[in-house]
Amino acid sequence: MNIIVLGAGIIGISTAWHLRERGHEVTVVDRQSGPALETSFANAGQISVSYCEPWANRQAPWKALQWMFDKEAPLLLRPQLDPAQWRWCLQFLAQCNDAAFARNVQQIVALGAYSHVALKEVVAGTGIAFHRLERGIAHFYSSRQAFDAAAEGVELMRRHGVQRRLVSREELLRIEPAFTPYAEHIAGGTFTETDESGDARLFTEQLARRCATLGVDFLYDHQVLGLQPARSGKPAHVQVRGNQGGPARWLGADAVVVACGSYTPQLLKPLGVQLPIYPGKGYSATLPILQPDKAPFVSAIDDSRKIAMSRMGDTLRVAGTIELGGFDLSLSSDTARARCRMLVRRIEELMPGVCDTRLPEEGGNPQFWCGLRPATPTNIPCIGATGAAGIWVNAGHGTLGWTHGAGSGKALAALISGEQPALDFGFVGLPRTRGLQPQPAMTARA
Repeated sequence: MNIIVLGAGIIGISTAWHLRERGHEVTVVDRQSGPALETSFANAGQISVSYCEPWANRQAPWKALQWMFDKEAPLLLRPQLDPAQWRWCLQFLAQCNDAAFARNVQQIVALGAYSHVALKEVVAGTGIAFHRLERGIAHFYSSRQAFDAAAEGVELMRRHGVQRRLVSREELLRIEPAFTPYAEHIAGGTFTETDESGDARLFTEQLARRCATLGVDFLYDHQVLGLQPARSGKPAHVQVRGNQGGPARWLGADAVVVACGSYTPQLLKPLGVQLPIYPGKGYSATLPILQPDKAPFVSAIDDSRKIAMSRMGDTLRVAGTIELGGFDLSLSSDTARARCRMLVRRIEELMPGVCDTRLPEEGGNPQFWCGLRPATPTNIPCIGATGAAGIWVNAGHGTLGWTHGAGSGKALAALISGEQPALDFGFVGLPRTRGLQPQPAMTARA
């Protein structure tokens, strides 16, 4: 088939790769000048099958209320005059119960395990290098109460086949000695050996190059103006225009995949397709490492701040926080500056002197970044067929786009090709499948 993929982030490029592997003719369209220049650009780098609990749980509403006036809060709601925001919030509240949590986490873990296998297959077949560290992910807790509560999460993951385990402070510091300066404030942690980390942007860029080598066409610097479903024997169409102007034109295809992250609902709404995706603004800082022998190799999560950190070559990436406030991508507001400063301040508290944490006004050069994470109320992404003929969707991955990217692309390529992916997941437009749920150590093919 002739297939157009809209979006050149980790989700879109993974989809293009797997479609091309199945022999389809593929064109990728993106408004940026290259791949991975928006949400896939500078995330935390964690491939975390074991740390994927939904945001919605029974404690979430009360925490969100407590955090509303804290600029550094892990989850910050900035109310807008936007019906989409309030609709999303109401849907989120409906998921804040134990039954919904258990139902949602099962699908998220199943997709994560399936995706980890898919990622390993792609890396083994291509040799792509992306600052990959297969050292696991550690999660540390600063309070005894939080550490005690972590046992419930460990048991939940183990029930789904993920080998996450509780570790004492002493064992945590043996796993990652970089946190020794902060030892007296650590109550304990968890560790999952099978998780890993790496640079999503580097991976996406290199996979895009390999796609091009295999014959995938790329139409960068083009805005998507509209979609037209297939009808009366005619193919689906995408209307595009170059960023430099000129006339708009229509591109025809047997199938169109919309993988535009937080902007996906805007493209599909005129077709009568409603998706519960809302942008969650996340922040990161990439810091030069000054003392390589004292910097962490194990990717980690700081529970008290809900931030993640991963080593990427001679830099440390620290990322976190969710801000529900529309499509604002500013780094200059008071809130944005406070959140960025919190990231670098926390690294200095955890491992003093290891990274250059000076702010620009102090002579430092932290690479601050923000991106819009396309979040659903359940944290389950929208993958599958829309109600519009010939139009497919692969979006809504929230903070897990890097974790779920390879598997999401593989699963959707299988669905478009008339195959059944081997995992228990509720694909859009299709009955929920109840098939194999592969674990990270297994090999499974769609």
